[in-house]
Amino acid sequence: EPTVRIWLGVEWDDPQRGKHDGTYEGTQYFKCRHPRGGSFIRPNKANFGVDFLTAVKGRYGLNEKQDAQNGIENTCVFGKKTVEFVGRDSIEKKQSQLHRLVHISVHECTVSHAGQKEEISGTCANIRHIDLSKNLVAYWDTVIDIASQVPNLETLDISGNKMKFPSTSISKSIFCFCVVFLFSFIIVFQCGRPDNVLQTLKLLDLSNNQLLDGSQLHLIGHLPRLEQLILTNNGIPSVHFPDADFGCKTKMFPSLKRLAINDNKISQWSSINELEKLPSLQVLECRNNPLMDTEKNPETLRQLIIAKISQLEVLNKSEIFPDERRGAELDYRKIFGKDWLAAGGHWDPVRNKPSEEFLAAHPRYPSLCLISKVLMSMCAFLYVEYGAPEEGELKGQQPLTLKNQLLTLTIKCPDNPEQKPVEKKLPESMTIQRVKGLLYRLLRIPGSELKLSYESSKLKGKEVELDNDLKPLQFYSIENGDSVLVRW
Repeated sequence: EPTVRIWLGVEWDDPQRGKHDGTYEGTQYFKCRHPRGGSFIRPNKANFGVDFLTAVKGRYGLNEKQDAQNGIENTCVFGKKTVEFVGRDSIEKKQSQLHRLVHISVHECTVSHAGQKEEISGTCANIRHIDLSKNLVAYWDTVIDIASQVPNLETLDISGNKMKFPSTSISKSIFCFCVVFLFSFIIVFQCGRPDNVLQTLKLLDLSNNQLLDGSQLHLIGHLPRLEQLILTNNGIPSVHFPDADFGCKTKMFPSLKRLAINDNKISQWSSINELEKLPSLQVLECRNNPLMDTEKNPETLRQLIIAKISQLEVLNKSEIFPDERRGAELDYRKIFGKDWLAAGGHWDPVRNKPSEEFLAAHPRYPSLCLISKVLMSMCAFLYVEYGAPEEGELKGQQPLTLKNQLLTLTIKCPDNPEQKPVEKKLPESMTIQRVKGLLYRLLRIPGSELKLSYESSKLKGKEVELDNDLKPLQFYSIENGDSVLVRW
């Protein structure tokens, strides 16, 4: 019915609580991501949140107004401990306790803004770890306003805030450097934020916020000590570090060792290529992205990522051993060898001039042709120079887009009867090295300790040793129904 009263349009986190998409009587007053996720409510029903320090005092048992009015005995809770104070000095004693807090959690405390300037630093000067997850923080500026008062902050969890990030254009919310492209030139600006904000931060969790594109990560790209960054479910479609060419390292994220980009919208291999530019990256989680659907065999996908990121030690919580890396890089070098030749690559270094398009798609390929690696094999070092792929190696190589024939094999551990046989479907082109990598994740036994053989379903009792890690399964004439025997 017609009304002149004020209503607020809201979109619920749980769309089942809503009624419409922000439209009333044919007029759309606001937009919703879900067609029935919106509602109109009265202003007095809305919670606009509290400042950070109010939430801290509420969580840790300090209510100044009530204490001042009552002047009676009261308690303060710190973690699992309850401390009791008596009389008029109780507030001051509680305040001193807050000043000593190192870990602060205001999870789901409706924090929406920082509060008065310097109020946080004057009350909680020793904070090193903040859990600000699932609050009402809507803007990156609010995070900076809080962090600027916490000079020794090491970990910050601001996941689940539905926070919007500013663009990478010049803004007061950019606290260090901002890198932008303008007519193909890189321009670096010194911005107005103090250069000591977040400079001690080691872990940042931005999960479940509203990053519109990967370029907004440049806002935090120059944090000198950031070692772990969690970006799960941020809607990121791509990652790009424009300050570095392929084959070079970016100056952004100089200390970043661990990166989680699960549940995003990354669909192109170019983003994986960009991660090779990170100078310190060792651990990557990238599950549940559209890119993961481009290869039906998860082993093939894993090997491609390993080959593309040279320093990676752990992928999707599974360790990468030297023998798995060596197999992945050798396979990559062979698989794309024909493309390399077609693009202008050549065994003669003078004539080796692959196209820019090929180098953009395979930026590590030149280094894989020149690389000299030191690998640990059993107790001895093995020196390996890959070199450019030889012509004979390229014959019969099939592009990854084609379906390789799958072999149905039974994995058995004859010396360990408690280990039940497992049936696996493996491409006949899979090398013995990659089979060992698969078995490591199944048995947790390093590939260097595994000895493989196979038993034909047609010749029971006769074993053939799989003694060359670089040979594919098809080299040994393995067929459907055969058994792979594993010993260590």
